[in-house]
Amino acid sequence: MAFKHIADLGDLTGKIAVVRVDLNVPMVDGVVTDDTRLEAVKPTVDAIAAKGGRSVLLAHFGRPKGQVVPEMSLKPVVPALAKVLGREVGFAELGDTLPDTDVVVMENTRFFPGEEKNDVELAKRFAALGDIYVNDAFSCAHRAHASTEAIAHLMPSVAGETMGAELEALEKALGAPVRPVVAVVGGAKVSTKLDVLHNLVAKVDHLIIGGGMANTFLYAEGIDVGASLCEKDLKDTALKIIEEAKAAGCKVHIPSDVVVAKEFKANAAHEVKPATAVAADEMILDAGPKSVAELIGVLEGAKTLVWNGPLGAFELTPFDAATVALAKAAGKLTDEGKLLSVAGGGDTVAALAHAGVKDSFTHISTAGGAFLEWMEGKALPGVVALG
Repeated sequence: MAFKHIADLGDLTGKIAVVRVDLNVPMVDGVVTDDTRLEAVKPTVDAIAAKGGRSVLLAHFGRPKGQVVPEMSLKPVVPALAKVLGREVGFAELGDTLPDTDVVVMENTRFFPGEEKNDVELAKRFAALGDIYVNDAFSCAHRAHASTEAIAHLMPSVAGETMGAELEALEKALGAPVRPVVAVVGGAKVSTKLDVLHNLVAKVDHLIIGGGMANTFLYAEGIDVGASLCEKDLKDTALKIIEEAKAAGCKVHIPSDVVVAKEFKANAAHEVKPATAVAADEMILDAGPKSVAELIGVLEGAKTLVWNGPLGAFELTPFDAATVALAKAAGKLTDEGKLLSVAGGGDTVAALAHAGVKDSFTHISTAGGAFLEWMEGKALPGVVALG
Protein backbone atom coordinates (compact mmCIF):
# COMPACT_ATOMS: atom_id res chain seq x y z
CA MET A 1 0.00 0.00 0.00
CA ALA A 2 1.05 3.60 -0.54
CA PHE A 3 2.00 5.70 2.47
CA LYS A 4 3.97 8.87 3.08
CA HIS A 5 7.40 9.16 4.68
CA ILE A 6 9.04 11.92 6.74
CA ALA A 7 10.90 12.85 3.55
CA ASP A 8 7.53 13.84 2.04
CA LEU A 9 6.99 16.47 4.74
CA GLY A 10 8.06 20.07 4.30
CA ASP A 11 10.08 22.17 6.72
CA LEU A 12 9.19 21.31 10.34
CA THR A 13 10.82 24.29 12.02
CA GLY A 14 8.74 25.25 15.03
CA LYS A 15 6.57 22.13 14.69
CA ILE A 16 6.15 19.06 16.84
CA ALA A 17 5.83 15.52 15.56
CA VAL A 18 3.81 13.14 17.72
CA VAL A 19 5.65 9.87 17.20
CA ARG A 20 4.35 6.43 18.18
CA VAL A 21 7.38 4.30 19.03
CA ASP A 22 8.13 1.00 20.75
CA LEU A 23 9.82 1.56 24.12
CA ASN A 24 8.61 -1.73 25.61
CA VAL A 25 12.17 -2.72 26.49
CA PRO A 26 13.40 -5.33 28.99
CA MET A 27 14.37 -3.81 32.32
CA VAL A 28 15.91 -5.12 35.54
CA ASP A 29 15.82 -2.98 38.69
CA GLY A 30 14.94 0.09 36.62
CA VAL A 31 17.80 -0.39 34.17
CA VAL A 32 17.30 -1.15 30.46
CA THR A 33 19.06 -4.44 29.63
CA ASP A 34 18.57 -4.41 25.84
CA ASP A 35 18.44 -1.14 23.89
CA THR A 36 17.59 -2.67 20.48
CA ARG A 37 14.18 -1.00 20.38
CA LEU A 38 15.66 2.30 21.53
CA GLU A 39 18.15 2.17 18.65
CA ALA A 40 15.21 1.76 16.28
CA VAL A 41 13.82 5.14 17.41
CA LYS A 42 16.94 7.10 16.48
CA PRO A 43 16.55 7.28 12.65
CA THR A 44 13.10 8.85 12.94
CA VAL A 45 14.03 11.34 15.67
CA ASP A 46 17.10 12.34 13.62
CA ALA A 47 15.02 12.73 10.44
CA ILE A 48 12.52 14.98 12.21
CA ALA A 49 15.29 17.04 13.81
CA ALA A 50 16.99 17.44 10.40
CA LYS A 51 13.82 19.17 9.22
CA GLY A 52 13.81 21.44 12.25
CA GLY A 53 11.14 19.63 14.23
CA ARG A 54 10.80 18.29 17.76
CA SER A 55 9.58 14.81 18.71
CA VAL A 56 7.02 13.90 21.35
CA LEU A 57 7.08 10.14 21.81
CA LEU A 58 4.04 8.00 22.60
CA ALA A 59 4.62 4.45 23.78
CA HIS A 60 3.33 1.75 26.10
CA PHE A 61 5.17 -0.34 28.65
CA GLY A 62 3.85 -3.64 29.95
CA ARG A 63 0.16 -4.32 30.45
CA PRO A 64 -1.25 -1.96 33.09
CA LYS A 65 -4.75 -2.42 31.59
CA GLY A 66 -5.90 1.16 31.92
CA GLN A 67 -4.57 1.65 35.44
CA VAL A 68 -1.66 3.75 36.67
CA VAL A 69 0.95 1.19 37.72
CA PRO A 70 4.10 2.98 38.96
CA GLU A 71 6.33 -0.01 38.13
CA MET A 72 5.27 0.37 34.50
CA SER A 73 6.17 4.03 34.14
CA LEU A 74 8.27 4.98 31.12
CA LYS A 75 10.29 7.49 33.14
CA PRO A 76 13.15 5.01 33.87
CA VAL A 77 13.59 4.51 30.11
CA VAL A 78 14.48 8.18 29.56
CA PRO A 79 18.21 8.08 30.52
CA ALA A 80 18.89 5.05 28.31
CA LEU A 81 17.01 6.64 25.41
CA ALA A 82 18.91 9.92 25.82
CA LYS A 83 22.19 8.01 25.64
CA VAL A 84 21.14 6.19 22.45
CA LEU A 85 19.81 9.35 20.80
CA GLY A 86 22.68 11.56 21.92
CA ARG A 87 20.08 14.20 22.80
CA GLU A 88 18.47 15.63 25.88
CA VAL A 89 15.19 13.82 26.48
CA GLY A 90 12.41 15.21 28.66
CA PHE A 91 9.51 13.42 30.29
CA ALA A 92 5.90 14.46 30.75
CA GLU A 93 2.46 13.19 31.66
CA LEU A 94 -0.54 13.99 29.49
CA GLY A 95 -1.78 17.43 30.54
CA ASP A 96 1.65 18.65 31.63
CA THR A 97 3.42 21.54 29.95
CA LEU A 98 5.97 19.95 27.65
CA PRO A 99 9.61 20.43 28.67
CA ASP A 100 11.71 22.49 26.26
CA THR A 101 13.75 19.60 24.87
CA ASP A 102 14.15 18.23 21.34
CA VAL A 103 12.62 14.95 22.46
CA VAL A 104 9.92 14.30 25.07
CA VAL A 105 8.74 10.88 26.27
CA MET A 106 5.10 10.86 27.37
CA GLU A 107 3.95 8.58 30.15
CA ASN A 108 2.69 5.06 29.34
CA THR A 109 -0.26 5.31 26.93
CA ARG A 110 -1.80 2.20 28.48
CA PHE A 111 -2.31 3.99 31.78
CA PHE A 112 -5.46 5.29 30.04
CA PRO A 113 -8.45 2.91 29.65
CA GLY A 114 -9.19 4.55 26.28
CA GLU A 115 -5.88 3.51 24.72
CA GLU A 116 -6.72 -0.13 24.05
CA LYS A 117 -10.34 0.80 23.28
CA ASN A 118 -9.16 3.05 20.41
CA ASP A 119 -10.99 5.93 22.07
CA VAL A 120 -11.23 8.98 19.81
CA GLU A 121 -11.36 11.44 22.72
CA LEU A 122 -8.05 10.13 24.05
CA ALA A 123 -6.64 10.22 20.54
CA LYS A 124 -7.62 13.89 20.34
CA ARG A 125 -5.61 14.57 23.51
CA PHE A 126 -2.62 12.80 21.98
CA ALA A 127 -3.04 14.73 18.72
CA ALA A 128 -3.16 18.04 20.62
CA LEU A 129 0.48 17.45 21.59
CA GLY A 130 1.76 18.32 18.13
CA ASP A 131 1.24 19.12 14.46
CA ILE A 132 1.85 15.85 12.61
CA TYR A 133 1.64 12.17 13.48
CA VAL A 134 4.42 9.68 12.76
CA ASN A 135 3.90 5.95 13.36
CA ASP A 136 7.25 4.25 13.86
CA ALA A 137 6.02 1.23 15.83
CA PHE A 138 5.37 -1.65 13.44
CA SER A 139 5.38 -3.97 16.44
CA CYS A 140 2.13 -2.30 17.59
CA ALA A 141 0.59 -1.87 14.12
CA HIS A 142 -1.66 -4.92 14.50
CA ARG A 143 -3.51 -3.20 17.34
CA ALA A 144 -6.22 -0.61 16.71
CA HIS A 145 -5.40 1.61 19.68
CA ALA A 146 -5.84 5.34 20.26
CA SER A 147 -2.12 5.99 19.76
CA THR A 148 -1.79 3.76 16.67
CA GLU A 149 -5.05 4.03 14.74
CA ALA A 150 -7.53 6.69 15.89
CA ILE A 151 -4.90 9.45 16.05
CA ALA A 152 -3.82 8.84 12.45
CA HIS A 153 -7.23 10.09 11.26
CA LEU A 154 -6.96 13.34 13.20
CA MET A 155 -3.81 14.92 11.75
CA PRO A 156 -1.37 14.61 8.82
CA SER A 157 0.16 11.13 9.22
CA VAL A 158 3.28 9.44 7.87
CA ALA A 159 5.39 6.36 8.50
CA GLY A 160 8.59 6.73 10.50
CA GLU A 161 11.97 5.65 9.17
CA THR A 162 11.99 2.25 10.91
CA MET A 163 8.33 1.56 10.11
CA GLY A 164 8.86 2.59 6.48
CA ALA A 165 11.87 0.31 6.09
CA GLU A 166 9.92 -2.57 7.61
CA LEU A 167 6.92 -2.11 5.33
CA GLU A 168 9.10 -1.87 2.24
CA ALA A 169 10.97 -5.05 3.20
CA LEU A 170 7.72 -6.92 3.80
CA GLU A 171 6.29 -5.74 0.49
CA LYS A 172 9.36 -7.09 -1.31
CA ALA A 173 9.07 -10.38 0.56
CA LEU A 174 5.42 -11.26 -0.03
CA GLY A 175 3.58 -8.32 -1.60
CA ALA A 176 5.47 -8.16 -4.89
CA PRO A 177 8.36 -10.64 -4.52
CA VAL A 178 10.95 -11.78 -7.02
CA ARG A 179 10.35 -15.51 -7.54
CA PRO A 180 10.95 -18.26 -6.64
CA VAL A 181 9.83 -17.50 -3.07
CA VAL A 182 10.64 -19.81 -0.16
CA ALA A 183 8.99 -19.64 3.26
CA VAL A 184 10.40 -21.36 6.34
CA VAL A 185 7.81 -21.88 9.07
CA GLY A 186 8.90 -23.64 12.23
CA GLY A 187 8.00 -23.84 15.86
CA ALA A 188 6.34 -26.24 18.26
CA LYS A 189 2.73 -26.33 17.18
CA VAL A 190 0.80 -26.21 13.92
CA SER A 191 -2.21 -24.83 15.82
CA THR A 192 -0.45 -21.52 16.45
CA LYS A 193 0.31 -20.97 12.77
CA LEU A 194 -2.67 -22.32 10.86
CA ASP A 195 -3.55 -18.96 9.32
CA VAL A 196 0.10 -18.43 8.35
CA LEU A 197 0.26 -21.78 6.56
CA HIS A 198 -3.07 -21.32 4.76
CA ASN A 199 -1.95 -17.87 3.56
CA LEU A 200 1.57 -18.84 2.51
CA VAL A 201 0.73 -21.86 0.37
CA ALA A 202 -1.10 -19.51 -1.99
CA LYS A 203 1.80 -17.04 -2.14
CA VAL A 204 5.09 -18.95 -2.11
CA ASP A 205 6.72 -21.55 -4.33
CA HIS A 206 8.27 -23.61 -1.55
CA LEU A 207 7.04 -24.04 2.03
CA ILE A 208 9.59 -25.53 4.44
CA ILE A 209 7.98 -26.82 7.64
CA GLY A 210 10.22 -27.45 10.65
CA GLY A 211 10.24 -27.90 14.39
CA GLY A 212 7.48 -29.76 16.21
CA MET A 213 5.09 -28.63 13.46
CA ALA A 214 6.83 -30.97 11.00
CA ASN A 215 5.98 -33.95 13.23
CA THR A 216 2.28 -33.30 12.76
CA PHE A 217 2.73 -33.31 8.99
CA LEU A 218 4.78 -36.51 9.14
CA TYR A 219 2.03 -38.10 11.22
CA ALA A 220 -0.61 -36.90 8.76
CA GLU A 221 1.23 -38.74 6.02
CA GLY A 222 1.06 -41.98 7.98
CA ILE A 223 4.50 -41.86 9.61
CA ASP A 224 4.89 -42.94 13.25
CA VAL A 225 6.67 -40.13 15.12
CA GLY A 226 7.11 -42.06 18.38
CA ALA A 227 7.21 -39.88 21.50
CA SER A 228 7.66 -36.66 19.52
CA LEU A 229 5.61 -33.53 20.10
CA CYS A 230 2.71 -33.96 17.70
CA GLU A 231 -0.81 -32.54 17.36
CA LYS A 232 -2.49 -35.69 16.14
CA ASP A 233 -5.92 -34.08 16.18
CA LEU A 234 -4.74 -31.77 13.38
CA LYS A 235 -4.01 -34.62 10.95
CA ASP A 236 -6.87 -33.66 8.62
CA THR A 237 -5.88 -29.98 8.80
CA ALA A 238 -2.31 -30.83 7.82
CA LEU A 239 -3.55 -32.92 4.89
CA LYS A 240 -5.79 -30.06 3.79
CA ILE A 241 -2.84 -27.64 3.83
CA ILE A 242 -0.84 -30.09 1.70
CA GLU A 243 -3.73 -30.31 -0.78
CA GLU A 244 -4.06 -26.51 -0.88
CA ALA A 245 -0.35 -26.30 -1.61
CA LYS A 246 -0.58 -28.78 -4.48
CA ALA A 247 -3.48 -26.87 -6.00
CA ALA A 248 -1.51 -23.61 -5.76
CA GLY A 249 1.70 -25.07 -7.18
CA CYS A 250 3.55 -24.77 -3.87
CA LYS A 251 5.91 -27.58 -2.85
CA VAL A 252 5.80 -28.49 0.84
CA HIS A 253 9.05 -29.73 2.38
CA ILE A 254 9.09 -31.86 5.56
CA PRO A 255 12.12 -33.79 6.85
CA SER A 256 13.03 -37.08 5.21
CA ASP A 257 15.61 -37.81 7.90
CA VAL A 258 15.58 -36.66 11.51
CA VAL A 259 17.68 -36.43 14.66
CA VAL A 260 16.09 -38.36 17.54
CA ALA A 261 16.76 -38.67 21.26
CA LYS A 262 15.05 -40.25 24.25
CA GLU A 263 15.59 -37.21 26.46
CA PHE A 264 14.78 -33.55 25.86
CA LYS A 265 18.02 -32.03 27.10
CA ALA A 266 21.25 -30.58 25.76
CA ASN A 267 23.78 -33.12 24.49
CA ALA A 268 21.39 -36.03 25.03
CA ALA A 269 22.39 -39.27 23.32
CA HIS A 270 21.04 -38.95 19.79
CA GLU A 271 20.86 -40.64 16.42
CA VAL A 272 20.18 -39.67 12.82
CA LYS A 273 17.67 -41.92 11.09
CA PRO A 274 15.02 -41.89 8.36
CA ALA A 275 11.81 -40.14 9.44
CA THR A 276 10.05 -43.46 8.86
CA ALA A 277 12.19 -45.29 11.45
CA VAL A 278 11.46 -43.42 14.69
CA ALA A 279 11.05 -45.79 17.66
CA ALA A 280 8.16 -45.53 20.11
CA ASP A 281 10.35 -44.08 22.87
CA GLU A 282 12.22 -41.58 20.67
CA MET A 283 11.56 -37.88 20.10
CA ILE A 284 12.31 -36.03 16.87
CA LEU A 285 14.32 -32.96 17.95
CA ASP A 286 15.80 -31.76 14.66
CA ALA A 287 15.85 -32.24 10.91
CA GLY A 288 18.60 -34.55 9.66
CA PRO A 289 21.62 -33.70 7.46
CA LYS A 290 20.09 -35.15 4.28
CA SER A 291 17.01 -32.93 4.72
CA VAL A 292 19.18 -29.88 5.41
CA ALA A 293 21.23 -30.48 2.25
CA GLU A 294 18.01 -30.67 0.23
CA LEU A 295 16.70 -27.45 1.81
CA ILE A 296 19.94 -25.61 1.11
CA GLY A 297 19.48 -26.66 -2.52
CA VAL A 298 15.99 -25.14 -2.45
CA LEU A 299 17.42 -21.85 -1.11
CA GLU A 300 20.13 -21.82 -3.78
CA GLY A 301 17.43 -21.81 -6.43
CA ALA A 302 15.36 -19.10 -4.74
CA LYS A 303 15.30 -15.31 -5.01
CA THR A 304 13.23 -14.45 -1.92
CA LEU A 305 13.05 -15.98 1.57
CA VAL A 306 10.60 -15.39 4.42
CA TRP A 307 11.52 -17.10 7.70
CA ASN A 308 9.55 -17.58 10.92
CA GLY A 309 10.52 -20.25 13.42
CA PRO A 310 13.38 -22.74 13.96
CA LEU A 311 13.75 -26.18 12.35
CA GLY A 312 14.43 -27.96 15.63
CA ALA A 313 15.04 -27.53 19.35
CA PHE A 314 17.71 -24.92 18.52
CA GLU A 315 18.17 -23.88 22.15
CA LEU A 316 19.66 -27.32 22.88
CA THR A 317 22.91 -28.54 21.33
CA PRO A 318 23.25 -30.47 19.08
CA PHE A 319 19.61 -30.05 18.04
CA ASP A 320 20.41 -26.59 16.69
CA ALA A 321 22.36 -28.02 13.76
CA ALA A 322 19.65 -27.86 11.07
CA THR A 323 18.57 -24.33 11.97
CA VAL A 324 22.16 -23.08 12.08
CA ALA A 325 23.13 -24.75 8.79
CA LEU A 326 20.12 -23.42 6.87
CA ALA A 327 20.48 -19.96 8.43
CA LYS A 328 24.16 -19.79 7.47
CA ALA A 329 23.30 -20.82 3.90
CA ALA A 330 20.62 -18.11 3.73
CA GLY A 331 23.01 -15.52 5.15
CA LYS A 332 25.72 -16.44 2.64
CA LEU A 333 23.33 -16.25 -0.32
CA THR A 334 22.08 -12.87 0.94
CA ASP A 335 25.63 -11.55 1.35
CA GLU A 336 26.35 -12.63 -2.23
CA GLY A 337 23.36 -10.66 -3.49
CA LYS A 338 21.54 -13.78 -4.64
CA LEU A 339 18.72 -13.78 -2.09
CA LEU A 340 16.41 -11.25 -0.43
CA SER A 341 15.83 -12.58 3.09
CA VAL A 342 13.26 -11.37 5.60
CA ALA A 343 12.75 -12.95 9.02
CA GLY A 344 10.78 -12.21 12.15
CA GLY A 345 9.42 -13.55 15.42
CA GLY A 346 11.10 -13.89 18.82
CA ASP A 347 12.44 -17.43 18.41
CA THR A 348 13.53 -16.65 14.88
CA VAL A 349 15.57 -13.60 15.86
CA ALA A 350 17.20 -15.60 18.66
CA ALA A 351 17.93 -18.51 16.30
CA LEU A 352 19.51 -16.29 13.63
CA ALA A 353 21.59 -14.54 16.27
CA HIS A 354 22.68 -17.94 17.56
CA ALA A 355 23.71 -18.87 14.00
CA GLY A 356 25.68 -15.63 13.70
CA VAL A 357 23.79 -14.39 10.64
CA LYS A 358 21.61 -11.61 12.07
CA ASP A 359 23.56 -8.98 10.19
CA SER A 360 23.49 -10.92 6.92
CA PHE A 361 19.71 -11.07 6.44
CA THR A 362 18.16 -8.32 4.34
CA HIS A 363 15.69 -7.48 7.09
CA ILE A 364 14.92 -8.90 10.52
CA SER A 365 11.72 -7.77 12.18
CA THR A 366 11.68 -7.51 15.95
CA ALA A 367 7.87 -7.35 15.88
CA GLY A 368 6.17 -10.46 17.22
CA GLY A 369 2.40 -10.38 16.80
CA ALA A 370 2.44 -7.83 13.98
CA PHE A 371 4.92 -9.89 11.94
CA LEU A 372 2.84 -13.03 12.45
CA GLU A 373 -0.40 -11.28 11.43
CA TRP A 374 1.36 -9.92 8.35
CA MET A 375 2.38 -13.50 7.47
CA GLU A 376 -1.26 -14.48 7.95
CA GLY A 377 -2.23 -11.93 5.31
CA LYS A 378 -4.21 -9.79 7.73
CA ALA A 379 -4.60 -6.02 7.37
CA LEU A 380 -2.75 -4.19 10.15
CA PRO A 381 -4.88 -1.28 11.51
CA GLY A 382 -1.89 0.93 12.31
CA VAL A 383 -0.62 0.56 8.74
CA VAL A 384 -4.00 0.90 7.03
CA ALA A 385 -4.58 4.17 8.91
CA LEU A 386 -1.50 5.69 7.23
CA GLY A 387 -2.87 5.06 3.73
